[in-house]
Amino acid sequence: MTTKSLSPRPAGRRTLAFAVHIFTASGAVCGLMALMAAVEGHWSIMFAWLGLALFVDGIDGTMARRAKVVEVLPRWSGDTLDLVVDYLTYCLVPAFAVASGGLMPFWLAMISSAAILLTSALYFADTSMKTDDLYFQGFPAVWNVVVFYFFLVPLSPWAIAGIIAVLSVLTFLPIKFVHPFRVVRLRLVTLALLALWAVLAMVAVVEDMRPDLWVTVGLCACAAYFTLFGVIPARRGAAPPGA
Repeated sequence: MTTKSLSPRPAGRRTLAFAVHIFTASGAVCGLMALMAAVEGHWSIMFAWLGLALFVDGIDGTMARRAKVVEVLPRWSGDTLDLVVDYLTYCLVPAFAVASGGLMPFWLAMISSAAILLTSALYFADTSMKTDDLYFQGFPAVWNVVVFYFFLVPLSPWAIAGIIAVLSVLTFLPIKFVHPFRVVRLRLVTLALLALWAVLAMVAVVEDMRPDLWVTVGLCACAAYFTLFGVIPARRGAAPPGA
């Protein structure tokens, strides 16, 4: 029996699987670059890096499943790695932007930022954050997107603080929020609107978060769809299982 036949996991498969983990971890580098931009007050650049991290997070799961990372490299947990990177890019950097972006008085900004960090940490530790039908249960701590709208749409400090407070509470409530890549219901419509949102968001970033009105309206309409999708009940029998 040859040495090669003794190996249940060929080196090529292990290398590919580890490359997927490196790709996921690259989101942390994007988070560092976003934080450095935020320190300098370059908010559009910060959102560009956060957008790149969001892109990485959006496709690494599919890559991991195709490479069968769980089977090939059981030593490294892709789920844990994903949560570490997500906390940095979804929560820590946006919280810093709220604290230092001049959106509200300093004391209120610190309270709001603390709420983002505390509730997000607890949410990521929740083993029931996803439902059996692949929705997120509770607000899924996508503060990178929420803070993007704070810089896009002029709001009063108290309105921003109020939104943060409401979403912090929703983190712990049994309310469904759509997972755009996993939920089956209206999948094509959801993916199409996600693509539209990505294009409009890139336009807003290129225009230094001061895009034309139609861009802002389009982004707000997309946000309304993704926010309300999970709370609108599906019609029974509207689609066959697995459709």
